[in-house]
Amino acid sequence: MVLPMSSLRQPERYLAIEVCIDSVESAISAVRGGADRLELCGNLALGGGTTPSLGLFKMIRQATLNVPVMVMIRPRTGDFCYTEDEVNIMIEDIRVFKEEGASGIVFGILTKEGSIDTARTTRLARVASPMQVCFHRAFDMTPNLLTALHDVRTIPHITRILTSGGSPTIDVSTLQTILQAASDSPKGDHRSSPTILPVSGINASTVKPLLDALLPTLSEIHLSAGRWIPSKMEYHRDGMGMGIEDGEWAVWRTSEEHVREVRRIVDSMCTQDAQGMS
Repeated sequence: MVLPMSSLRQPERYLAIEVCIDSVESAISAVRGGADRLELCGNLALGGGTTPSLGLFKMIRQATLNVPVMVMIRPRTGDFCYTEDEVNIMIEDIRVFKEEGASGIVFGILTKEGSIDTARTTRLARVASPMQVCFHRAFDMTPNLLTALHDVRTIPHITRILTSGGSPTIDVSTLQTILQAASDSPKGDHRSSPTILPVSGINASTVKPLLDALLPTLSEIHLSAGRWIPSKMEYHRDGMGMGIEDGEWAVWRTSEEHVREVRRIVDSMCTQDAQGMS
């Protein structure tokens, strides 16, 4: 099944929705629900996702046509302090997805002290250019988010930063501080100004208070809208499994309805915000 780009009229003030997915089925559901951009991962619900297969990327591109696809570049689960061999794997993966037409890549590298690894991040960002580059939630694992923001801003080609404000779910107050800091650019400062992309716990119940606090400074949000769905297998061998706990036999899928409801709320609030400023 191939999905065309949405022909619906966008509100005067528009806020983009990025949805992270790890299957063709979820990609189709996300786009049908109103996603503007996809973040493609492998094993999304297991440890935060890893680099997807090239085959999966190709099939999603075929299924969603011109919808931009950002690709996660993460060679393993666990921490974000990588060996030189792992960095070289990331570089090769970036080259492959760049050649195949990815809109951008998503990654994050930290030092053993927990700060942004600016040297290695710069290496990967240069390989990725001119694709978009998103520094993912490794940003939230740093000791000081404003210091981390300063470090990321010194790196050319970084397009956006995925962050919850350093909390398991969105910390609105901290995000306000980060958004303000990201928008401040002293005269003569020509460093990059990455877009701040809020993430974690965004759904139909939480998106309204988030936008109440952060509009009109926000331009995009990130969500998964995912849940475990029951396995279609009729036979499950007792006592056997793959160590995946809640997802032992279930399958992770994006909910079209959940994305659509967030889209509806976002568009309504953006329209009201635009009318209020006119």
